[in-house]
Order: sequence, then structure tokens, then C-alpha cells
Amino acid sequence: MELFENSEALPPPFRGGVIAVGNFDGVHPGHAQLIRTAIERARAAAKPAGVLTFEPHPKAVFKPDAPPFRLTPWPVKCRLLAELGLDFTVSLTFDRGFAARTAEEFIDATLVAQIGVSHVVVGYDFCFGRGRAGTGETLVAAGEVKGFGVTRVSPVKGRDGEVYSSSRIRHLIATGEPRAAARLLGRPFEIEATVETGDRLGRELGFPTANLRLRETLHPAFGIYAAQAMIDGIWRDSVVSLGIRPTVADRGVLLEVHVFDFGGDLYGKALRVRLIDYLRPEAKFPDLEALKRQIAEDCRVARTRLALAAAS
Repeated sequence: MELFENSEALPPPFRGGVIAVGNFDGVHPGHAQLIRTAIERARAAAKPAGVLTFEPHPKAVFKPDAPPFRLTPWPVKCRLLAELGLDFTVSLTFDRGFAARTAEEFIDATLVAQIGVSHVVVGYDFCFGRGRAGTGETLVAAGEVKGFGVTRVSPVKGRDGEVYSSSRIRHLIATGEPRAAARLLGRPFEIEATVETGDRLGRELGFPTANLRLRETLHPAFGIYAAQAMIDGIWRDSVVSLGIRPTVADRGVLLEVHVFDFGGDLYGKALRVRLIDYLRPEAKFPDLEALKRQIAEDCRVARTRLALAAAS
């Protein structure tokens, strides 16, 4: 997948394509269905298939002091989009200047002049332009005049009838329901970050950990999770503690990953961690011995939960 950023015009091989437009935070099955619709139309017409998305997320621009909320920060979203089989992605910088453009300016400057679209695929509730004045109907009317087609994709629902929704997924993750979130996300929720050097307390207790900062990633409910970490291309069973470590010291929000039966060095490496099941809330213990006993119990429970998850 080729990546194009900001306002650069697409080179000829990518112009005239079919594009799916949206923020796509989470790249959940609803997003995937919309993107697959674009790919199918593109393949049928022998045209390139692409996505037009925006970075940073508009909420980060209009509410810069809001708590972290991203399901998929840009590097993760880019990887997930590439896995869907797209030919290209256009990532436009979203700022207040961009947000001030009218719907008509977005259509003329971006869709027509920059990308040269032949067909646009959007969600049923897609809005764009200053004051979110542009809608799917706006696109259809413009396309009839300017020569591009428009497909609006209806809400996509899971087996239980619930609509795939990034907002709903965020709620489930933030309230300690990773299994329910995974059903809507289409995969377990992941955190991806670089392993930092810690105080090595976990190693002293007999449970060495890889420490990660969540940064712009949504903060799940604090507590202990059965999890998996990807090391050398393999998902390895783990137990995770997320929170402020009340028994020891508050170093800010920290994700501590203890990978079962692993003794390698992960410092400075990018690590992907997926949350499988919530075990218990974060707690403060009277001393390190009590904490050590609880960690051992958490490991036992996590191994059991992960075995059950693998068998289901």
C-alpha cells in the first residue's frame, strides 16, 4: 500500500480511483465492510482502490485537553488499513484551517483536484465540511455534476444485532469489558508502544515486566488482564497490570507486561500487546510480599483464562 500525505496531488497511476472516506479509528468490521465495498468497486472497474483519512483525529483538534481516546493511533491504523488490501491511503492533516473549509471546497480541492476520484464510498452517517454541513446527499449531488459516483454503506451489525461503533467499543474497553469490545472490534484491543526502562522491581519479585506508556491510546480500565504479547511474530501468553502502581509509587499510567516463560530483553523494542480478559481491579497491598503472592495468583488465573479463550 502506498501512502500519500497532506495536499500533494496523487501521481497518475493512483488518480481516478475508488476511495473510501472516513476517520476509521479502530478499523472495526463496519469500517472494513465500507473499505471492502470500495475495493470491490475498484476491482470491477479496473481502477485503484484507496482510503482518504485524517490525522490527527478531529477530536484531538477541537478538544486538545480531552483524555486519550484513540483505538488505533496512526501507525496502528496505517498497518490495519494496509492489511485490507488497499492500493493506497491518503492521510490529510486535520487542523482548524482544514476544518474551516466548506463541503464544496473539500469536494473541489481534495476529491476532484487532488485525488481525481471516480467513485466515493462513505458511511450512512458521514458528514464533512465546515460545521459538518456536508452529507451523503451533498456528495451525490456534487457527483452528478462533477462526474463521480457515490455509494453510501448502511450500518453494519454483528451477530447479536449491535451496530459496529467506535464509541461503543471505547466504552467497553474503558469499563473493563475487553471480551465484549473484541466482538465489536473484530479482534482483541491492542496497545502498541516502545518498551521503556523501569525500576526493575518486577524482576526483583520474580516477575520481570516490559513497561509501556499508552500516550494517545485510549486508557482501558485500570487493573489486571490476561493478555498476549507479540514477540518475533508469535503471540505469547502474558499477564498485564495497567494503572499507577499504588503499592509502590505513582509513575503515571503504566502498562506492565509479564510474558510467561520468557527471559529475553525487550528494552527499546516496539511491542504489541492485546488484552484478552479482565481479571480484577488495581489494588494496594500492605507490603511487597503480599503483592508478590497476588502476582503469582494473577498469573495462575491468567493462564487459565487464556487457555479457555484459546479453546473457545
